[in-house]
Amino acid sequence: MSTDKNRWGIIYCPKEGKTGSQKHWMAIRKYLKEKGIHYDFVQSEDKESVERLAAMLAGNGYTTLVVVGGDAALYRALNGLMTVDADCLSQIALGVIPYGWANDFARFWGLSEDDYKKAVDTIAERRLRRIDVGYCQLENGNRRYFLNCVNIGLVAGIMRIQHKTQRIWGMRNLSFFASMSQLLFHRIEHTMHLKVNKDEIRQKIMTVCIGNAWGYGQTPSSVPYNGWLDVSIVSHPELKKMIEGLWMLLGGRFLNHKNVRPYRTREISVLSHGKSCVSLDGAVWEEAVTPFQVRILPECLHFIIPA
Repeated sequence: MSTDKNRWGIIYCPKEGKTGSQKHWMAIRKYLKEKGIHYDFVQSEDKESVERLAAMLAGNGYTTLVVVGGDAALYRALNGLMTVDADCLSQIALGVIPYGWANDFARFWGLSEDDYKKAVDTIAERRLRRIDVGYCQLENGNRRYFLNCVNIGLVAGIMRIQHKTQRIWGMRNLSFFASMSQLLFHRIEHTMHLKVNKDEIRQKIMTVCIGNAWGYGQTPSSVPYNGWLDVSIVSHPELKKMIEGLWMLLGGRFLNHKNVRPYRTREISVLSHGKSCVSLDGAVWEEAVTPFQVRILPECLHFIIPA
């Protein structure tokens, strides 16, 4: 058990299929030593172990918990933290040194994988902000928590493909090309049944994004500290409109596309998703059976942000 409140508990999550992971981690460790930072670290054995390690570090008295990884690693660490009691959680601050295939939540705060020194300096300064946490709740009461977004439909399917191709090729550009090929040429859609605010939606939908933050560009106006979820529902556009939508997504104008239906809400009910893929913060949620509700827990977590 750690009795030093200034000592960090670090979870290092190597990239699957990525050469040079240990080299990058050694550079981070060297900088931590230069800064005189005291820490203990554990390395995840696989993606499932991150949740267990986060709960273990929290239970052993670490009040600064740092994830070296991407969105999916943060998601799993978050779900580990949310298993501890409220008093323990209130003492913990979560920080991130971006090192994953997707780092959207870190980018929201101005952090990037290319500048690990800034991330370390940010955590050392320990400027805290209470942030919202989203969660999906099944009928049996089980919950899964998220920081960035929930994706239902095509984008979640693309993320599943991207993870597989990254493990095989270890190259972001090739995996992105393979994923976008599905987007442009297959255009999968599902009949979904959703309730958002006073609207009940039952139609064929290509993808849904429920964002607590940027949601990989699909909920660009969402922020994780206003107590609201942003929702983007995309119907099935023609190929030309899909290419236009992709261009607008990359340019930050996604909500202006005529096939995108935006909402702001505190709760959305997913009554049926047509057996489509569901992902939370880029990690596929295999247990996603309908119906389930997506809600927000306002300002329930301390997150370490840049000054």
